[in-house]
Amino acid sequence: MRESLSRRTAIGAMAAGVAATAGWQGLRIAAEESRPGLKGNIRHSVSRWCYGKIPLDELCEFSKKIGIESIELLGPNDWPTVLRHGLTCAMCSSGTRIEKGFNKVENHDELVAQYEKMIPLVAEAGLTNLICFSGNREPGLDDEQGLENCVVGLKRVLPLAEKHKVVLVMELLNSKVNHPNYMCDHTAWGARLCKTVGSENLKLLYDIYHMQIMEGDLIRTIRENIQYIAHFHTGGNPGRNEIDETQEIYYPAVMRAIVETGYKGFVGQEFVPKNPNPLESLERAIQICDV
Repeated sequence: MRESLSRRTAIGAMAAGVAATAGWQGLRIAAEESRPGLKGNIRHSVSRWCYGKIPLDELCEFSKKIGIESIELLGPNDWPTVLRHGLTCAMCSSGTRIEKGFNKVENHDELVAQYEKMIPLVAEAGLTNLICFSGNREPGLDDEQGLENCVVGLKRVLPLAEKHKVVLVMELLNSKVNHPNYMCDHTAWGARLCKTVGSENLKLLYDIYHMQIMEGDLIRTIRENIQYIAHFHTGGNPGRNEIDETQEIYYPAVMRAIVETGYKGFVGQEFVPKNPNPLESLERAIQICDV
């Protein structure tokens, strides 16, 4: 234990020193350790909001210990913490609302202003992925018009994203259980949006839990659309709880299919633990997905 603590102390000092001389990039590369006992085929991340009662420093320490490389869905105020621990933020929060997205023209000015602020910050931190949302369906706004509106709005910010090498990642969410009326609720719609926009800096966040609810056929859909996917999320269905044998998705098979596509991005654990010891569930999820 003493050696482990001394090592962490030394690593922390190294990170601080590098940060002082190299800023964000120094923090990003400091404190690198080999990942313990994992196969290395899946890059592991975890969504911060699922563990909101655990101090961020503690979550970072535990995550690094079990081989997680990223704490995600964080804003600029929290990036220095994860970077100081030698981790990254594989999916940055944009500070925008799920239901107020690019599918409505009246939202565009506000969204463009927010993304014009966030994109340079993401790049300055040495990060890459920034989440975005379609917004909700409303009376008089069908999926075709919504897609056209998304194209118009996204094209206003994508040149800046391309300049800074930041990828805007639109999340696929279910509209049946958790997000009523959300428009980007099927992979086909999201893939068509990416094709229409025609930029490598617009991709999809394929949430396995959400897409199991909306369309199933997970492995085939992932294989056919992997070129449009920049990130994955997990969650047990039904309930969005642990991804173990208590739910219907067999995650080892899904993870193997992802690896077979050649995907090199992150898989973010985004289930809500029922276990009184949530970190125990998190460690078990990493073992399940380590194929």
